[in-house]
Amino acid sequence: MSPSERREMIRKENTDLSLTRQCKLLKISRSSIYYTPVGFDQATIDLMHEIDRIFTKYPFFGSRQIAAYLPQSGFSAGRHRVRRLMGIMGLQAIYKGPNTSKKHPEHRIYPYLLRKLPITRPNQVWCSDITYIPVKNGFLYLVAIMDWATRKVLTWRLSNTLDASFCVEALEEAISKYGKPEIMNTDQGSQYTGSGWITTLTEAKIKISMDGRGRYLDNIFIERLWRSLKQEAIYLHEITDGFQAKRIIDDWIGFYNSERPHTALDKRTPDIAYFTHAQIRKAA
Repeated sequence: MSPSERREMIRKENTDLSLTRQCKLLKISRSSIYYTPVGFDQATIDLMHEIDRIFTKYPFFGSRQIAAYLPQSGFSAGRHRVRRLMGIMGLQAIYKGPNTSKKHPEHRIYPYLLRKLPITRPNQVWCSDITYIPVKNGFLYLVAIMDWATRKVLTWRLSNTLDASFCVEALEEAISKYGKPEIMNTDQGSQYTGSGWITTLTEAKIKISMDGRGRYLDNIFIERLWRSLKQEAIYLHEITDGFQAKRIIDDWIGFYNSERPHTALDKRTPDIAYFTHAQIRKAA
C-alpha cells in the first residue's frame, strides 16, 4: 500500500484513536496528513503570496511599508488588512519593535543564551523557525531544524496548521538522527513555548534559548535559509499541492546541504562542515 493510500485511511473524526496513534499504526508521518493547503478566496491567496514576495525581498518592511508597496505590482490593501494577513502568515519585520509573533500569554519565555557565545562546532547550538510556503489555491507552513555552526538543515516538516506537533516531530527526528545539541534557539512563538516542544528539550537535557523581543538578528542564519529557498526554488515553480511542495523543498535542501559551498564555512558545504568535525572528534 502506497503512502498516499495509507493517508486516505486516516479519519480525523475518529474518537477512539488519536491522529498520532492512527499515523503510527499506518506508519506514516503525522504531519503528512496536513499536506492539503490552507485556502481562502483566490483574491486573498494572491494578495498573501504577493505580501510574501515583498517581505522576502524586503524583510525590514512592516505592514505599513508593504501596504504602500503593493500598488507597484497591481495589488491594493490597507495597512490593517496587511497586518492581519502577515499574522496568519507568521511574518515579522526584522527591525527591533513590538514582537508580532503569536505568543501564548501563559507560556514561559526563556532567556537568550547566545549573546557573546563563540559557536564553533556542530551540535553546540541548533535553531528552528517556521516560514510561509505559497501553494496554488492556498498555503502551507514549513519548519526546519538547523545546526548553527555548520548551517546544515537537519530535519524539516510541512504542515497546513501552526499546531506545534509538526515542530515537535521535526525536533524528535533531528535528535534521533544526530544526537542532541547543547542549546536550542528559537523565537518566542507559541509553537516553541508550548509543553510539547519544551518537554522534549528538557527531557533530553537541552538548554533552551529564545530570541530577544523583536530581535530578528538573533536567528539570522535560518532567516537567510528561507530567503534562499524561496528565491531559488519556491518562486520558480507554480506549486499545485503539498506533495509537489515537499518534492521541491526536499530537492533544494539536498542541494543546499551537500552541494552548495558557503564562504563562512571556508567554501565547504554544510554536510562536509558537519560530518568532517564529527569524524575528527571520533578519531580523537
